[in-house]
Amino acid sequence: MLNIVLFGPPGAGKGTQSEKLIEKYGLLHISTGDLFRKHLGEGTELGKLAKSYMDNGNLVPDQVVIDMVDDRLKEVGEVKGIIFDGFPRTVAQAEALDTLMNGKNTPISGMIALEVEDEELRTRILERGKSSGRADDQSIEKINNRINVYKEETLPVADFYEKQGKFVSINGVGTIDGIFGDICDAIEQL
Repeated sequence: MLNIVLFGPPGAGKGTQSEKLIEKYGLLHISTGDLFRKHLGEGTELGKLAKSYMDNGNLVPDQVVIDMVDDRLKEVGEVKGIIFDGFPRTVAQAEALDTLMNGKNTPISGMIALEVEDEELRTRILERGKSSGRADDQSIEKINNRINVYKEETLPVADFYEKQGKFVSINGVGTIDGIFGDICDAIEQL
């Protein structure tokens, strides 16, 4: 199985490239945002648990997020592989994801990181904000905060996978198809 963590700061192009990778490789897309919306919307036990943390302004514990991922994997059964989008966000989540996937005898194949300079990210996100309707895509202060949170809290996950020899850096600036070609070349090396 091909299990990929697609990684990068907000505005790097993860969503665009995810769609192309899903189509080419037949991968299951797992986004924690989608999982939260599903569990909260359906009022599942995991959703209620997550909501209890969120209502108090706290982060949802890693184990609850991992349990949501595990639940999703049990739902779909046989797949060719998985693309994890926006997850893991912390080293603790990466460790828990490794434990989960290794327990299923289908480890993470690699992390593909889209690298984009901050100024380009700001430009892209502001442009996306014109049509996305997301408030956090329309405020430079919120955009800067998201980039800083990524650098401080999420970027260490790259080191986690690099130490395992599973990290590949891709220049996230260029044409969509050119970047996709670079990603596909990297996947072939995994």
